[in-house]
Amino acid sequence: MPEKLVIAISSRALFDLDESHRIFEAEGKDAYCRYQIAHEDEVLAPGYGFSLVKKFLAINQCEDGVPLVEIILLSHNSADTGLRIFNSIAHYGLDITRAAFTGGVSPFEYIPAFGAHLFLSTNSEDVIKALGAGFAAATILSGNSEKHGKAREQLRIAFDGDAVLFSDESERIYQQEGLVVFTENERNSAKIPLPGGPFKEFLSALHRIQAHFEPNSAPIRTALVTARSAPTHERVVRTLRAWNIRIDEALFLGGMPKAGFLNAFGADIFFDDHRSYCEAASDYVATAHVPHGIINDPPITDSA
Repeated sequence: MPEKLVIAISSRALFDLDESHRIFEAEGKDAYCRYQIAHEDEVLAPGYGFSLVKKFLAINQCEDGVPLVEIILLSHNSADTGLRIFNSIAHYGLDITRAAFTGGVSPFEYIPAFGAHLFLSTNSEDVIKALGAGFAAATILSGNSEKHGKAREQLRIAFDGDAVLFSDESERIYQQEGLVVFTENERNSAKIPLPGGPFKEFLSALHRIQAHFEPNSAPIRTALVTARSAPTHERVVRTLRAWNIRIDEALFLGGMPKAGFLNAFGADIFFDDHRSYCEAASDYVATAHVPHGIINDPPITDSA
């Protein structure tokens, strides 16, 4: 039996809390708390991560009595204001029983205590802290892809390569020295596996669940969607082989826009370190920004 996959998600990623968040920003914490308590019997609308959570939880229906996936709630809310969230969880029949309500403090430090393989949030500061501590984390930017006619039972997850599955070691060469030097480096290093990026262990956890099923009946399908092309593809293939991690589809696009390919794959979520790529794909699939690597480094400015 594979190790259970644990996904941590924030309350604002799971449910639409925009209205109450506007009250928090305009009127402060006390007004926010009063509002949530006054409305705690009103069911919250689904948020960007709601459909994804339902698909993760549906994987547990593939096995009799042994859950393969657990969803953990990590929330800035207090236990008082969190009642509305758990009431909504119960309304939708979501099997979520564990949570941390931190009363305004970032909850990311509870990720290792819960054994979470992934943290999804709408709060980019929490995500950056989680990535800095060595955990897979992403800022979810858009909702599910069902409205585009790609609804299916199988969970489909797409990843960018450099700075997501792999380290940004090669991406730094590309950004700092250009395509020619990058290509030459990857050709010369083709048989040297790339170092792992922040999502390596999450992909490995997905692979363990996939390996528990026959390939044609696995409840999860994965894809690598990368701007790389031949000959820089070889190092990626050899790296995944060295990790002994299965990925179902690999798209080497050579710089072509990713959105159409993600739509064709039918991704339920796409993880990329380029926020602009996430935004471009968000009309077709749910997207999550991974603020990691050189693309997301703060700009260096000259001191006065």
